[in-house]
Amino acid sequence: MSQETVLSMAEHSVTVIFLVAGPLLVLALVLGLTVAIFQATTQIQEQTLAFIPKILGVLAGLVVFGAWMLGQLITFTEEIYTNLHNFIG
Repeated sequence: MSQETVLSMAEHSVTVIFLVAGPLLVLALVLGLTVAIFQATTQIQEQTLAFIPKILGVLAGLVVFGAWMLGQLITFTEEIYTNLHNFIG
């Protein structure tokens, strides 16, 4: 296996990771920022207040984006398995 093949595979892997993890991470970031602004304006310093909206939001994001995320992972896995003979020899 050549160096270019390994680098191409690594680049494609990182791209798929960013595509799959990105929507949930952005959703958690937006919810965390919203809760932090709410806490700062109301001066409520409850630690658990930040976690519950993030957990519920990420769970809702999994429900909404879950099928698409699974499709991306299945497509990537199928590409690896179909090109496995090129990687070995």
